[in-house]
Amino acid sequence: MLDVSKPVRLKVEGLNAYYGESHVLHGMNIEVGRGELVTLLGHNGAGKTSTLRAIMGLIRRNGSIRFDGDELARMPANRIARRGIGYVPEERGIFASLDTTENLLLPPVVKDGGMSIAEIHTLFPNLKERARSPGTKLSGGEQQMLAMARILRTGADFLLLDEVTEGLAPVIIEQIGVVIRLLKERGFTILLVEQNFPFAATVADRHYVVESGRVVDMVPNTALSNPDEVSRLHSYLGI
Repeated sequence: MLDVSKPVRLKVEGLNAYYGESHVLHGMNIEVGRGELVTLLGHNGAGKTSTLRAIMGLIRRNGSIRFDGDELARMPANRIARRGIGYVPEERGIFASLDTTENLLLPPVVKDGGMSIAEIHTLFPNLKERARSPGTKLSGGEQQMLAMARILRTGADFLLLDEVTEGLAPVIIEQIGVVIRLLKERGFTILLVEQNFPFAATVADRHYVVESGRVVDMVPNTALSNPDEVSRLHSYLGI
């Protein structure tokens, strides 16, 4: 259950979304409390990424998306970003023609409180070492770190993270996990799309299971000490 001691930062109700004529979300309902990390779990094509894109205003949608009490459903993406919501897409969007520092400095600061370059280098030492390396020379793990770091510099404190561990070596996944837990300790709120359930279970407070554009279940991470709850989640995910 949602921790009632934590104010709700994001409340999505009856969210529908479309790619052209294709109806991909069918009344999504999710809540994320301040300082929580909540995951969206499910098979490919279930609607997890579409949910993040709809929240961010990147695809056509209707329904209610309330953030810190304000309705976002009719706002364009640039205004949503200025509310302090940062989106890290699965494709990362690193510019090959720019070096690491130039990529890092590219997005504008949208809200006070963004991390300094020094703070980012403390979180991601690899980025300091590769500061002058072109985007094409970065490993997949370094590109993922850069994509996350770029958003942290903007001042966003509500993060939409899409498949941040996809295709990465275990040692890099461990580093990403350390950073995510540090961000939680600093008060960041995170909505995470993740296929890697063992990783999600190490960082999350709650898990929503998504099927065919709908939420079909919600499991608190604390319930995973119960083998029956684990089996229930595994049955959804086909593990």
